Amino acid sequence: MTLTHLLYLHGFRSSPRSAKSRRLYEHMAGRHSQVRWWSPQLPPSPREAAALIADGIANWPRETMAVVGSSLGGFYASWVAQLARCKSIMLNPAVNPARDLEKYIGELTAWHDPEERFFFRPEYVDELRTLDTRSMTPAAPELVIIAQGDEVLNWREMSQRYPHALQIVQEGGDHALSNFEEYLPRIDEFLGLK
Repeated sequence: MTLTHLLYLHGFRSSPRSAKSRRLYEHMAGRHSQVRWWSPQLPPSPREAAALIADGIANWPRETMAVVGSSLGGFYASWVAQLARCKSIMLNPAVNPARDLEKYIGELTAWHDPEERFFFRPEYVDELRTLDTRSMTPAAPELVIIAQGDEVLNWREMSQRYPHALQIVQEGGDHALSNFEEYLPRIDEFLGLK
């Protein structure tokens, strides 16, 4: 089946304007313009983010869609893959955000626009727990790209979280996957794009 729809989910405090999101969008628009692209701005509430995503992909063909997620977006991508039973690609994914984001409760700024402020509320931690798919067997093929040099998340946790996935583990690197460009051919291959 040829890919027709691709969803990109950004990370915590990030946006569809992130470097990876923009680069993947340009790559798809330039080489695979037949693929419908959607990268929504996710609200801080995981429950609201999940509702927005589910509503946005409600009419997408499950057998020809895929999801890509970075960091917290990777956590959401695993949830989407269970919901839609579609291929998923996780980029330095958050594996236990309920634990890791507890210390960020309060007012925060967005990475791409420091003027933009939002509140990360205590109830969001429980909302993250309800979306956790760690105990589930993957519903479809998974690709995970992990940088051992990730300064935010533990690469070993990421690797252990996705035992069934095709794993690309890079020596060094960083949380932003600054060398993301290098992985575009592997992403195309995984998605069955020529």
